Amino acid sequence: MAKSEPPIGATRRARRTIGAAVAAMALALTACTGGGAPTTTPAAPDPGATATQQPAETRTLVVGATAEPATLDPTATDAAAGTQALLYNVFETLVRIDAEGHLKPLLAQAWDVSEDRLTYTFKLSPNARFSDGTPVTAEAVAANIDRIQNGTTAPKLKKAMSVVAATAVVDPTTIDITLTRPSVTWLFDMAGAAGIVMNPAGFAAANSETAGSGPLTLGRWLPGDSIVLEKNAQYWGTPARFDEVTFRYFKDPNAMNASMLSGQLDIISNLQAPETLAQFSDTSRFTVIEGSTDAEVTLSINNGATPEGVTPGTGNEALKDVRVRKAITMAIDRQALLDTVWFGKGTLIGSMSVPTDVWYEDLTGTHPYNPEEAKRLLAEAGHPQLTLRLQPAALPYASKAAQFVASQLGAVGITAQVEELQFPARWVDTVLQKADYDLSIVAHVEPRDVVTYANPAYYWRYDNPAVQEAVARADAGTVAEYEAEMRTASRLIAEDAAAVWLFALPNLVVTKTGVTGVPENANSSLAFDVTTIAKA
Repeated sequence: MAKSEPPIGATRRARRTIGAAVAAMALALTACTGGGAPTTTPAAPDPGATATQQPAETRTLVVGATAEPATLDPTATDAAAGTQALLYNVFETLVRIDAEGHLKPLLAQAWDVSEDRLTYTFKLSPNARFSDGTPVTAEAVAANIDRIQNGTTAPKLKKAMSVVAATAVVDPTTIDITLTRPSVTWLFDMAGAAGIVMNPAGFAAANSETAGSGPLTLGRWLPGDSIVLEKNAQYWGTPARFDEVTFRYFKDPNAMNASMLSGQLDIISNLQAPETLAQFSDTSRFTVIEGSTDAEVTLSINNGATPEGVTPGTGNEALKDVRVRKAITMAIDRQALLDTVWFGKGTLIGSMSVPTDVWYEDLTGTHPYNPEEAKRLLAEAGHPQLTLRLQPAALPYASKAAQFVASQLGAVGITAQVEELQFPARWVDTVLQKADYDLSIVAHVEPRDVVTYANPAYYWRYDNPAVQEAVARADAGTVAEYEAEMRTASRLIAEDAAAVWLFALPNLVVTKTGVTGVPENANSSLAFDVTTIAKA
């Protein structure tokens, strides 16, 4: 095996050893609910035991989140809610992404890449065990890859794994994975939901039970309220710091804040009402962390492509005209939107890219705010008056942004009929899967998600061969070529007004004083990894 050229952000080594723990990720899909229980629960004392024999306190952590998963299988849907709570905590991958965006070993102790960059050889940790005590084997890894490719898993994950041509089990702890072509992005995809290694014995019940190898296992799931994770007694690595971790879900950010203020929560994983930050100014009680995320809050546009083999979406035909899309972009004062909707917190962006992407460039000047030019373009396109359906996800930032966008579109002659869709279930079904919308708003938290514009079947139904070619060249090229071609793709979709990129969400986290290990920036793996967190 030859020394490999690492993907973007990876350390330039062919052999890697176990690295530091990865940071937390919550993004736009987070908030919190509260219960009345204390966050450290004493176990019942034994009257006949001595002081040294008394059971230890139960160490607990209560984390808040906004978007509750519809299933406990993160591979079943493209929505990130399940990944947030379960990736790295319950389900592990061969590799993981650390706080700086670098790839680190996890279930794989090390890996090599062949000279032609087609075959990856992974050496698994011989100690790795699933939660039932059975070993994590090369056969299990191969079964999971086959399940993603051929099972009822999410389309985006199938696409990520479509580059895999074959798997070969060398021995119980060694697997060769051969690709159809060199792919810079594949290994990063293996650090996310596409790369989850689930116990094959748990495949059939994956929607309602978990069968992972992580430091936590499912304790109970109360749909509409919470997911409770418990310490995995069989864990093969460093034990979890907490006996119980609860992810609680709030749709109302004010109720979330009230729970934090009353001491029922340890962490608000991503504050959904930035205007309320002053409530947490008492540093003797709270710590506020303000950083960045990969989440692009996007006013999605149904571009109307009808790729072969894909059920046609239902969008307004006028949106196929680039003049109409440019008019929509120029009708929106994005700085005013950010100030109004998210209290000025966040970063203005002009394409599907954020400042932490290595290929990022500021494209906010492409089709700048100009309502008079927007009116002119609409008239030129034959649509001086236009009615569009605006169907945002029912999440705080999206709901607020939709009202602002509707008002500004109205000023140039576009009537936006706003209908909020419950997230994730209804939004995923209506918008993501059926493309039955004209405009929508949601934050896209996936790393390197500019590549979705190279997929005409994706819900924005955007078909531009130049973008597809740039993304293909990026994936098959060297690291330098990858960066240059991703920059080209970002420019092309901005010029074509394929969507309106409103802003990148900030990472606004509130913790109780004494809670440590939550990083400043949200991680691109999409996981809220509690293994780095401690509580005094």
